[in-house]
Amino acid sequence: QVQLVESGGGLVQPGTSLRLSCAASGSIGIINVLGWYRQAPGKERELVATITRGGSSNYADSVQGRFTISRDNAKNTVYLQMNNLRPEDTAVYYCSAKRIADGYRYWGQGTQVTVSS
Repeated sequence: QVQLVESGGGLVQPGTSLRLSCAASGSIGIINVLGWYRQAPGKERELVATITRGGSSNYADSVQGRFTISRDNAKNTVYLQMNNLRPEDTAVYYCSAKRIADGYRYWGQGTQVTVSS
């Protein structure tokens, strides 16, 4: 089993920055890809960014150039630096870890990000 705990959400104004953190614990060796997803009210959960153990990253078009995902393998933590936030970035952000053996995804409890003036 793998446990994921997110932190760093909050209420911010448009154009500002926020950094999310996700600490993984448990059977860390069984997971590879870490990522962030988000779900806005009335919408489906969508990919934000992912990063492999080796550091290869992938981003949704909507956040490319504004968000940066990174990971510290020694601390079993993944980060999401979000710059130039927009109201449409408002959502619950979920951390995810993908199991190597079968692709099963573990999920955190989510952290709310609200971008509003």
